[in-house]
Amino acid sequence: MRLPFKRLPRKAAFGLVAGAALLAGGSLIAVWRTNASHSQVDEQPVRPARVMTVAYHDTTRSLVLAGTVAPRIETTLGFRVAGKIIKRAVDLGAVVQAGQLIAELDPTDYRLSVDNARAALASAESDYARAKADHERYIALRGTAAFMTQTMETRQATALAAQARVEQAKSQLATAENNLAYTELKADADGVISSVQAEVGQVVAQGQGVVREARTEELEILVGVPEHRLSAVRKTINATFELWSDPGHRYAARLRELSPSADPVTRTYPARFTVVDRPPFIGLGMTATLRFERPDVQHVAEVPLSAIFQQGTQPAVWVVDRETGVVELRPVTVARWSSELAAISAGLKDGEMIATAGVHKLEAGQKVRPLLQQASR
Repeated sequence: MRLPFKRLPRKAAFGLVAGAALLAGGSLIAVWRTNASHSQVDEQPVRPARVMTVAYHDTTRSLVLAGTVAPRIETTLGFRVAGKIIKRAVDLGAVVQAGQLIAELDPTDYRLSVDNARAALASAESDYARAKADHERYIALRGTAAFMTQTMETRQATALAAQARVEQAKSQLATAENNLAYTELKADADGVISSVQAEVGQVVAQGQGVVREARTEELEILVGVPEHRLSAVRKTINATFELWSDPGHRYAARLRELSPSADPVTRTYPARFTVVDRPPFIGLGMTATLRFERPDVQHVAEVPLSAIFQQGTQPAVWVVDRETGVVELRPVTVARWSSELAAISAGLKDGEMIATAGVHKLEAGQKVRPLLQQASR
C-alpha cells in the first residue's frame, strides 16, 4: 500500500539543505587545515646559523689586580739635635742624592759648645803635661835621701788622673763637633721628597720629622688583595706588571710581602711585589696592572659568550649535528668567565660543532645551515 506523500513546508526544506551544506563545508575546511599543518611541518625552512668547532686545550688561569708603584723604604728625616731651622734646601717632590743638604739649624750655640770643649781639652792637656813632668822629675830622685815612695805614688796618680781628664775632654770635643755637624740635615740615600713637615723659622725638637724621603733604589708594586684571592696570590708562580703610562710592555715582579691583616678602610690585604725587571722610566705613584699566573692547569674549550644559552641557572649550548644539522640543547660546566669568552670544562667533546650566534632563536630539533666554521682559540 503506498503511503501518502506529504510535502514539507518550504522553510523546513531550505533548512535541511543549508545544514547539509554546512556539514560538508566544515568537513572540507577541517581536511584542508590538517593538510596545511602537515605541509608546514614538512616544509619548515632551514635557519642559517653561525657555528664553530669545539677544541679543548690546556691553559693556566691568571689574576689581574690594580696597584701603584711605591718605594720599599720611606723614611722620615729629622735633626738629631734641637734648634731653629734657618734654611730648607728642598721642596715637595724634589729628587735628592745621598749626602745632599736638606735643611739647616742655627749653629751658633753648637759652635760655642765646640769652642768650650776645645778650651777644656787644652786645659786638660796642660795639666797632664805638668803632672807628667813632675812625676818624671821625682822618679829621677830615686836613690837619694829626698826620694819617698809615698810621694812618688801620689805624683803618679796625679799624672794618671790628668791623662784621664784629657781623654774626657777629647770625647766632649768630639760630641760637640758631632752636634755641630748634626745642625745640617742631609739625605741618607737617593730618593724623592714625598712630604715636608717643617718650615724655616720653626723650632724643632730632637728627632722631630722635617721631611719624608722615599728611596728609589728599590721599588715595589703595592696592591690590595681581596680575601677570596689570598690563596691564589700565595701560590703564584710568575707575576708581571704593566704601567699605565707604558702600555703593551710587561716586566717581571716577585712577591715579597703579604700582610696577614686586612686594611681597615679598603678591607683588602696589602701585598708588595718587588720590581725585578725595572722599566726604563718608572716613577713613584704610577698606576700598574699586576698579573699573576696561577699554578693550576685546566683543560678547557673557550667559546664566545654569544654561544651560551642560559637554561634557568644552568648554562647550556646548542650542539649542531654534523650530518643532519639538527640542534640539541646541552648543559655545560663553565670554569671561568671573561669579558668575551667562556671557558667550558665539561659537557662538550673535541670536534663537536656548536652554534655561536642567535642561540635564543633556536628550538630543540630544529635544522640549521652552518654559515661559518671556526676553531676556538
